[in-house]
Amino acid sequence: MNNLLFGVLAGLVFGILDVVLMIPLTMEDKATAMTGAFFGRFAIGFLIPLVQIPMPGWAIGMMVGLLISLPDAIITKAYGPILGVGIAGGTLIGWATMMWVA
Repeated sequence: MNNLLFGVLAGLVFGILDVVLMIPLTMEDKATAMTGAFFGRFAIGFLIPLVQIPMPGWAIGMMVGLLISLPDAIITKAYGPILGVGIAGGTLIGWATMMWVA
């Protein structure tokens, strides 16, 4: 599988998974929050297979997950859940990229 296709698939899966995790939460504008979360997580999954730096795939994923999640965590002040899911998902996608794409 090529990097671009894997990135699209990983982004869709990670984005959908994050939206599903948000279903039980109560918030003021849930639709907007879910849309933003989907696209943030999609960006993580999409970018990881495309990043070419001399690091192991899991480390690239961890770094991308942190950097993409950090602005949302700062804005919402929900550091733990947003950074935790972003870093964990990014690390997993980076590992999967290393195993199946690279």
